[in-house]
Amino acid sequence: MRTIYAFFILCFCLTASSYAQGLQAVSGTVQTEAGTPLPGATVFFKGTYTGSSTNEEGQFQVKGDFSKGVQTLSVSFIGYETQELPIAGPDNTLVVTLRPSAMLDQVVVAASRVEENIGQVPVTVEKLDRRQVEQLTTPDLVVGMARFKAIDISSSSMLSASFSTRGFNSSRSERIIQLADYMDTQLPSLSSNFGNLLGMPMLDVASVEIVHGPASALYGANAFNGVLLTNSKDPFRDPGLTLRVRAGNRNMLDGQFRYATKIGERIAFKISGGAIRATDFLAANFDATSPLIEPANNVAGSNQGYDAVSRYGDIGNTFGATGGALAGKTVFLPGYSERQLIAGDSTTHSYKIAPSLSVLVTNRIKATIDYRYTNGATTYQSASRYRFVNSGAHQGRIQLEGNNWFLRGFTTHDYSGGRDPQTDGSYNLGFLGAFLQTQIAPNFNVPNGSGGTRPGTYAERYFGTYAAVYNQAFTANGRNADAAAQSARTAADANAPLLKPGTPEFDAARNQIIHNSTPGQGARLVLRSILNEGSGQYTLKNEFADVTVGAAYRQFLLGSDGSLFEDTKDGDRIKNYEYGAYAQASKTLLDDHLKLAAAGRVDNFKNFGTAFSPRASAVYSLGADKLQNFRVSYSRAFRAPTQNDQYIKLDVGRAILLGNVRGGFLGYTPALGGRLATDPTILAPSRSAELAAFEYNGPALKLEEVNSVEFGYRAQLAKKLYIDADYYYNTYNNFIATQNFIGNVDGSRPTASQIGAAAGARFQNPTLPTRVIQIAANVDQRVQSQGAGLTLSYAFAPALTVNGNYSYNDLITKDFKAGTQSFFNTPKHKFNLGFDGQALDRTLSYNVNYRWVDSYLYESTFATGNVSKAQTVDAQVGYLIKSLHLTAQAGVTNLFDAQNFQVYGAPSYGRLGYFGLLFDIK
Repeated sequence: MRTIYAFFILCFCLTASSYAQGLQAVSGTVQTEAGTPLPGATVFFKGTYTGSSTNEEGQFQVKGDFSKGVQTLSVSFIGYETQELPIAGPDNTLVVTLRPSAMLDQVVVAASRVEENIGQVPVTVEKLDRRQVEQLTTPDLVVGMARFKAIDISSSSMLSASFSTRGFNSSRSERIIQLADYMDTQLPSLSSNFGNLLGMPMLDVASVEIVHGPASALYGANAFNGVLLTNSKDPFRDPGLTLRVRAGNRNMLDGQFRYATKIGERIAFKISGGAIRATDFLAANFDATSPLIEPANNVAGSNQGYDAVSRYGDIGNTFGATGGALAGKTVFLPGYSERQLIAGDSTTHSYKIAPSLSVLVTNRIKATIDYRYTNGATTYQSASRYRFVNSGAHQGRIQLEGNNWFLRGFTTHDYSGGRDPQTDGSYNLGFLGAFLQTQIAPNFNVPNGSGGTRPGTYAERYFGTYAAVYNQAFTANGRNADAAAQSARTAADANAPLLKPGTPEFDAARNQIIHNSTPGQGARLVLRSILNEGSGQYTLKNEFADVTVGAAYRQFLLGSDGSLFEDTKDGDRIKNYEYGAYAQASKTLLDDHLKLAAAGRVDNFKNFGTAFSPRASAVYSLGADKLQNFRVSYSRAFRAPTQNDQYIKLDVGRAILLGNVRGGFLGYTPALGGRLATDPTILAPSRSAELAAFEYNGPALKLEEVNSVEFGYRAQLAKKLYIDADYYYNTYNNFIATQNFIGNVDGSRPTASQIGAAAGARFQNPTLPTRVIQIAANVDQRVQSQGAGLTLSYAFAPALTVNGNYSYNDLITKDFKAGTQSFFNTPKHKFNLGFDGQALDRTLSYNVNYRWVDSYLYESTFATGNVSKAQTVDAQVGYLIKSLHLTAQAGVTNLFDAQNFQVYGAPSYGRLGYFGLLFDIK
């Protein structure tokens, strides 16, 4: 890779030098209608990459090639109308006056993969400019998206969050695509985005575009519910130095920088990065785990113990016939909290650096090579809670682009500490808690089944002491179960103590477990997967229609040393791939008032065959200025199961999670387990017909499909009132959901004797073939959802704009098949209300936002429960000292520290305030 980079740079420089002649200067000033200079305005020649930005006095100088005639100079600034001026030759006296713009003047690229006015975009889309990004109060870019319409954010911790639209939200973002300069920001091992972990540093963000709804016709599988595209600042058009330092509560320290400069007229370099550290939020939900996940008699506060959501190692043991009065009862160990297991390591951090080199091969062709490195410490929630330490990714890209085409290739390598077990890395909190309980207890032996003894574990000692005291007390107290349980719990806690947090014995055991990645022994999580992608696109504009064609190839190389996938420590990575091609045509009619577009994409998958994703749309604009726009679209999209759904192999004790891309699985429904507890004779040969009634058949996974119809209205009335309304109706086929069943790990249906042997161990004995198995499977029923959104914004004056949005989402399908969880995880109602503005000649800026979210059911493979209503207030203010190029800032997220859960089982996202300084010189 280094050799390729070096060769590419050399070619850049040699090619660029041949184009350095013949350029002539154009210079001038950009100002407002009041004559105030506009520093930071973008000035470039349209159709080329030749440009710059204005300095603090609003002055600029660009050089153009006039050998082919008149060139168009484009001048733009946030919040102002873009001006385009024909320039016939060198000119040093230009004065460009910009007028305040309307919302419909925005240009977006994400919706159709080509530039278009936001008023004529055929789908629902949001755009944030760099000013809005800089005013976000959250330390992570993605978390700040919650204030916009129909966007759900699921925060597992302070710096670990996922983004979703239109329902089926989760901490993994598996139904959307998140891109930074069109590079996928997912960690390939997890098929998940950790907020903006792999995205660009916030000071380098030029804009953020959010597409709501299916976009597979242009982006391929998994652009299922939307696309989040972050665009970086161009070093040619936006040179300068920007520094930002912030400090706040929870020991937060945040420093970021960006530096961009042109080296001559043809080469530009930029480097950006940042570091943030803070004390993380910790989960502390001690409600009983849902019976959907822990089916045993699990009652909070019971003297038999219980399995709590945010407690780990609270293993349950169901006593058999030899348990005396405890026969058929389940006793749980006390377990450990998240705070105890991380042993004081509650710091979260994100470090990143991103250098980039761009070369103008010609005025209309730009070559770019860049690299991104990120390292983080955070807590992530999926099938368990994972503590990520020394984790992140390397990403490199090579791109060649023209005004209407591009060729791009990038690679992402993720990691979670080194593979050397002596280094610090990531670990599974559930495994850590469980394996702490199964360490060998001192001076304690149990029968080995062969007439001798073997060393016993802390768990065995605890359960043995509990059972002995319970049975004795049960008889002595006149068969009073509650009194017996209380005596047994007290005796076990005192006479058979478990490892105690903070002791040398606990620390030694913890250290050994978190550094061991051997399945069934350690909690270490190894990530070493690779994502490679190559793509290209070409747009042809002619009188008949504008046509765009493109293609992409994507390869996954999955590696976990057996800690997550089916791979082994010394084996090859698991190979997977997909590729596709797309085409789009658009045509304007009726004097450009009607825009029709159609797109389609064909994708092929290693495990799922071929799929076709179409999209058709129409936009009709009223009025000479096209300030009222009606849109309708139909889309079909496909979702490929995540890499985890396809290849996972993770034993979490209560169940084993397996990938489902081979021959499928046969087994029995979970209801059989409950029946066995009261009627074990159902396994008798004479009752085979009754047993057959519980049979489960789970075919191999297929692509999930959604067909979506959307209607929308977007308008700018009197250039003060902005309205954007939409309604969608989605129908899902082959809906992918999580399903649990009792089966053999090789996919075969268990025999009656295998079921009987496994039932005595609550189907949790890893040495037996029969387990409770959890897979991703297609639900054999149609699933439907609908929703609507409304955004209103009224600009009273530059100093005050009031805005608000409301979102409605509803899962129409209510009755899922037994054992199926939908994971809709979206409130039916939510809204934001805010105001912002700039005053005192743009030196004072501020924004305030109030967010209300209704309660809803949150389902996941880790925890299921109700997320309560949330009301939060965010605020930010900044004051610019022009003479020093310095802005003093203050901001706060969740001002009143209100309860703010976004993921059931994760911590509440509490108050986070800061003071800071922003230095920006053009």
